[in-house]
Amino acid sequence: MDALALGDDALIAAQRLAEWASRAPTMEEDVALANIALDQLGAARLFLAAAGDEDELAYGRDDLDFRNCQLVELPNGPARNDLDFGWTIAKLLFLSAAQVQTYERLAAAGGPLGEIAAKTVKESAYHLDHATLWTVRLGDGTAASHERMAGAVAGLWAYTHDLCADRAAWLAVIEPVLARATLPRPADGPVRDGGRAGRHTEHLSYVLAEMQVLHRAHPGARW
Repeated sequence: MDALALGDDALIAAQRLAEWASRAPTMEEDVALANIALDQLGAARLFLAAAGDEDELAYGRDDLDFRNCQLVELPNGPARNDLDFGWTIAKLLFLSAAQVQTYERLAAAGGPLGEIAAKTVKESAYHLDHATLWTVRLGDGTAASHERMAGAVAGLWAYTHDLCADRAAWLAVIEPVLARATLPRPADGPVRDGGRAGRHTEHLSYVLAEMQVLHRAHPGARW
């Protein structure tokens, strides 16, 4: 996976997580999700700067030019304007497990991307721990929280196939978490991918419209 795809994953994930600001179920979680969003944004800046001009790559491209996986662009719930905490936690679990795996591999390989990955892997490991704790807490909690968490895992599973290069290693992380959370591991069925090739869901267009509006309205402006 190249710097552009890694940067786009982190950038769009940051935008989605930032939507929880002042809306999380507890004040502590409000701060946690905001910090995770900032971590993702920091990683995005590093990877996009390695790929070119970070501002132009973030704000000057159309959706067909983005190379993020489709998972990160999905809303924070099953529908466009939903805010579902379990759905967001499942997205974070799946993404952070892939990011840890990818960053560890790049860091071990060295080179410019390896240097960036070495800086970001510790933060991603924290994101994975955080998502794991919440997945277990919700999945093995009340009947209602279990049902909603199981629905989130099932609803997002088709979007997990292009997260990283080694799906078997990713599953080796995810499956024990689902088992601890008493959540069924969905069967592999239809695959929703294509984001790496510029084929996205309609949801990315909404994210970009909000994220890019100021830059596009005042191109070249300096603050």
